[in-house]
Amino acid sequence: MAVKLRLKRMGAKKDPFYRIVAADSRSPRDGRFIESIGYYNPTSVPAEVKIDEEAALKWLSNGAQPSDTVRNLLSTAGVMKRFHESKLGK
Repeated sequence: MAVKLRLKRMGAKKDPFYRIVAADSRSPRDGRFIESIGYYNPTSVPAEVKIDEEAALKWLSNGAQPSDTVRNLLSTAGVMKRFHESKLGK
């Protein structure tokens, strides 16, 4: 099973809100997911992002591949830096 960290669209029409989830790559975008690890609200000023760093690091260390947008959000939050440091420390 290939796990991806990706965005699940929520919210109303023309007012998007996204959850950052760990999901099987074969499941639909807004369908089944394994675990929710945070959210992203692009409509607020500035954009609001909340990520559970421990859960994100757990999924990344288990081989989950983040989508491009989620990778950017994780980098902004500093999670990718912690992940690379933990890989180099091993």
